[in-house]
Amino acid sequence: MNESLYLTDVRRPEADPLEFHLINLGLTPYREALGLQIRLHSDVRSGKLGGALILLEHHPVITLGASTQMENLLASEDQLAEHGIELVRIDRGGDATYHGPGQLVGYPIVNLRAIGSDVHGFLRLLEQVVISTLAEFGLSGGNKGPAGVWIGDKKICSIGIAVRGGVTYHGFALNVSPNLRHFTFINPCGLDSAQITSLERIMDPLPSMSTVRATIAEHFRRSLKLRAER
Repeated sequence: MNESLYLTDVRRPEADPLEFHLINLGLTPYREALGLQIRLHSDVRSGKLGGALILLEHHPVITLGASTQMENLLASEDQLAEHGIELVRIDRGGDATYHGPGQLVGYPIVNLRAIGSDVHGFLRLLEQVVISTLAEFGLSGGNKGPAGVWIGDKKICSIGIAVRGGVTYHGFALNVSPNLRHFTFINPCGLDSAQITSLERIMDPLPSMSTVRATIAEHFRRSLKLRAER
């Protein structure tokens, strides 16, 4: 589903609001989603589109960010393939991370100047969106240094973005009910895999993926002052 929203620029009340798209996809191959990000990034950078948020799940994949320490990859590409896990090198910040079914991934394509933010501020905004979402389910999340969200001493959400021409891409990955065994093939974001948790591990009953998706989309709307098309 591609829902049209508007991003209201509170600094320029006389300007027309920017069109912003919320794009809900199902289980999507990583490279396909990356291609979509690049196309949307081009549209936002050129001014054809105000911005976009893609929400989806991925087939199992390990991505290696620009700051990856290769000792954090604990299996060969052939070994990963035996478990149905793809390996992709990408240009976001950060280290190795895992995506797979049961993990809600969000890719915000946002012009930082249009929202009056910088990279640091936008990372904090994404953290707050996730923290506010967790609070809806009675959970207390927080930040512990590098970008991401933790519950206690366990990390539940990874965040890693790239910025080109002032426009963001890549984003966040919230563990709802992924296969946590797949995290043992890496030191996720330089951590021990035992430090990774999910909503499934700490909640009973577990909210549905559709509920988590709708909740995080709503908090993203609030954070960026989006309003639905009338």
